[in-house]
Amino acid sequence: MTRLHFFVSLMLVLLISAPAMAADTLREIRVSGSQRVEASTILTYLNIPTGVPLTEDVMNEGLKNLFATGLFADVKMKQQNGVLLVDVVENPIINEIAFEGNSKIEDSELLAEISLRPRQVYTKTKVQNDVARVYQVYQRSGRFAVNIEPKIIELDQNRVNLVFEITEGDVTAIKGIKFVGNKAFDDDQLSAELSTKEERWYRFFATDDRYDEDRVRYDEELLRR
Repeated sequence: MTRLHFFVSLMLVLLISAPAMAADTLREIRVSGSQRVEASTILTYLNIPTGVPLTEDVMNEGLKNLFATGLFADVKMKQQNGVLLVDVVENPIINEIAFEGNSKIEDSELLAEISLRPRQVYTKTKVQNDVARVYQVYQRSGRFAVNIEPKIIELDQNRVNLVFEITEGDVTAIKGIKFVGNKAFDDDQLSAELSTKEERWYRFFATDDRYDEDRVRYDEELLRR
């Protein structure tokens, strides 16, 4: 009798729990927070059809789809009785791009190196990538002490001006070149083979005495030959 009571109780628990554990079927999707991007476009990117069980995995996949577009700074989702509520915060549009503090390299040269342009969507990832590109421009000119700080100026209609504030720093000059472990050739012989040279006061217009990682790698290959 005790076993029968336990079995009946267990069956009742399972029957009661099963409906609570089942995901609601998606009946409707409501979008809020959008300004430029049409709700229909957001639904297309979301890619969740009505009629499917609204599980956590389905919602997470929808979140990934929306963030992958690069259009949104934030997305929040919740479901209420089969209705999926999607609230978005759009990334702003770039109005203008400017460089400040650069005197050694022209704006046009820096602009040619970066990928962002006015009227494109602003994202932190894209800005960070462009900061790295500007660093490379300065490093090629021997300025490894450069500091680049991206700033945004917020405008109306979810627009921003993007400003790269640059402190160029001094040229990283090569004061001396040392060789270690060379026995077959002396320092003068090896130095003569290098494209990199030591800084000398009388070489006013020389650029081969500036530290350049690409040139150093090239010189390493020259010595291996």
